[in-house]
Amino acid sequence: MEKIAIMGFGNPVRSDDGIGMYVIEKLKEIIGNNSSINIFDMGTAAFEILFGLKGHQKIILVDAVINSNEPVGTLFKVPASEVLAAPEENPLVFLHSMKWNQALSYAKKILQDEYPEDIQVYLIAVENTKLEFDLSKEVQDAGDKVVNLILEELKPLVIL
Repeated sequence: MEKIAIMGFGNPVRSDDGIGMYVIEKLKEIIGNNSSINIFDMGTAAFEILFGLKGHQKIILVDAVINSNEPVGTLFKVPASEVLAAPEENPLVFLHSMKWNQALSYAKKILQDEYPEDIQVYLIAVENTKLEFDLSKEVQDAGDKVVNLILEELKPLVIL
C-alpha cells in the first residue's frame, strides 16, 4: 500500500507564514488516524524533512511564499523538481537553518533510490509575516482550497 506524507511548513506566530500549520491541522481533524497517511507539522525545521521522506512513495508539502508578485492568497501547485535548490557542498552550512527546497536536494542525494518520485508542493502567496497569530482572509481561504485539493487527491485512501 502506498504511504503518503503531508508536511506543513511555517511559523504560526508570523501571521500568514503559518498557513502550512493551518492546512496540516485541518487535515488532521478531517483525516484522523490513517495507516497510509502521515501528517507532519514541520514548523520551520526543514532539515527534518530528510527523515520524513523515507518510506513514503508520495509527499505533499504546503508552505507560504513571499514576493511572488501575485495577489495575496494566490495558490501555486508545482512539482518539487521545479523548486529544488542545488545542495550546498559547503561543510559549514548550518543544517537547521536551511530551507525545505535545500533539504529536498540533500534528501535526493542521501536517499538515492529511496527518494520518493512523487513530490508535490502547494505554495500560497503571502505578504504579512509580522508577529501576529491570525491569518489574513485571503490566505486562509487559499489554505481551505489546498485542504480540499489534497482531500480530493486522497479520496481513495480516506473515508470522509
